[in-house]
Amino acid sequence: MNTRKDLVIFFTVAFTTTYAFWLSAIALGGAPTSFPTAVPFLLGGFGPVIGAIVIRVLRARRGEPVPAHSVRTWSGARLLWVPLLLVLAPATVVGGALLANLLGGPELSLAEGQKLIASVGGLVPFLLSMIVTGPLAEEPGWRGTAHPRLRASLGRVGSGLVLGVAWAIWHLPLFFISGTVQNELGLFSWSGLLFSLSVVPMALLTGWAYERAGVIAAIATHFGVNATMALLTVSSPVTQAVVLVVQMIVVTVLLAATPRTRTVEPVLTLSPR
Repeated sequence: MNTRKDLVIFFTVAFTTTYAFWLSAIALGGAPTSFPTAVPFLLGGFGPVIGAIVIRVLRARRGEPVPAHSVRTWSGARLLWVPLLLVLAPATVVGGALLANLLGGPELSLAEGQKLIASVGGLVPFLLSMIVTGPLAEEPGWRGTAHPRLRASLGRVGSGLVLGVAWAIWHLPLFFISGTVQNELGLFSWSGLLFSLSVVPMALLTGWAYERAGVIAAIATHFGVNATMALLTVSSPVTQAVVLVVQMIVVTVLLAATPRTRTVEPVLTLSPR
């Protein structure tokens, strides 16, 4: 199996596609919700899934099975993990925010989150946007495609760390698009630094979720964290730092409590691999 070649192609396609669109958004100026900037801004987020599709096509042409560490998605028992992850993922953010408040950080408030929901037209549009722009556009690539190939040689932790660094670098153009969360945090600030660092435990956590129930579990985890961060408007460096530590502790416990090896039979799955 052409694992290394596939990884090179995936990362090249994902980064090239995303950066081409997001650099166009930067050149256009304006907010990511205004035309025409909104078009390249939204399309740029799909770089990882485009890379995943390219790899799936190449693998199909070679007649190869899915990688050994790919995880089946459509399995009743495994899908029971999804609702649990929809509780666990937000809990890491809420728990971290509550602890940060005890340490002198800001109090939890849904005031800004309610304004955000109203600005996008209500709860349903908000939830849809939280699922599509991020989890659905990215997880078939990062977890469904890159994770099982990296895991074969680097293991669970190694693959998570590599993907975490790559994921953080992939986000960098967002700091230069006016109106994004990253732009408001600022690249050269404690908040911007902590955002970039927080991607590493997120990569480990979504990787762990992927190995429980495939791409749907990774999407649920990614969505749970993103939506909760947005609703609570987590931007204080103190809160960001505590949430990061809480997520690292949680994912360390989860990795230590689960088997080190997990393979599945080659089957067709939801995500391009």
